[in-house]
Amino acid sequence: MRTILCYGDSNTWGYNPDGTGRYPKDVRWTTVLQKNLGKNYDIIPEGLNGRTTVWDDPVKEEHRNGKKYLMPCLQSHKPIDLVVLFLGSNDLKHRFSVEAYEIAQSVEMLVNITKKSETGPNMESPEVLVIIPPSVLIPPEVKNIPYLIPKAEEVVEKSKRFSEEFTKVLSNQCYLLDSSKLIRSSEIDGIHLDVESHKILGEEVAKFIKNNIFK
Repeated sequence: MRTILCYGDSNTWGYNPDGTGRYPKDVRWTTVLQKNLGKNYDIIPEGLNGRTTVWDDPVKEEHRNGKKYLMPCLQSHKPIDLVVLFLGSNDLKHRFSVEAYEIAQSVEMLVNITKKSETGPNMESPEVLVIIPPSVLIPPEVKNIPYLIPKAEEVVEKSKRFSEEFTKVLSNQCYLLDSSKLIRSSEIDGIHLDVESHKILGEEVAKFIKNNIFK
């Protein structure tokens, strides 16, 4: 059996964009992934709301820093055949003041930690797949607050550069799947995935793994 660790934020946790809480387990993309890969794979979902790549959030608790928890997480679940990293959207928050290329470099740090972790089978490195997050949208409530629109538009433009910057930084270091070509953020809140996007993402990640990683 192959073990796959899915390390992400609220879109891996399964946050419902309407704000009512967490999607049922069978809706989340990690469960869809498990269903499509079958019983020979063990999918471990490790999603946390608000998780960043490498940043301490001055407003939220420090445990949301993805870099700080990554190694303990890897050690807890080893041996791991594949680590799927699906992070970057929370780095877009204005308080971090970072550009798209810096977010890509931050994901690169997580890739390097994983590859050096010796948490794969026989103390080798796990394979690494980075899912490039889809671009975000301006939330409807922001559109009614004129002074917030310029900042929101800036965030949207940064997220649109994810595909280019992630590819530039990571293409020779790990597997990449650009989710912006498959799904889009919900128009309800502009950042989280709806039910259909969870379904599509789970199915497409399963196809990618079977066709490119574990043939």
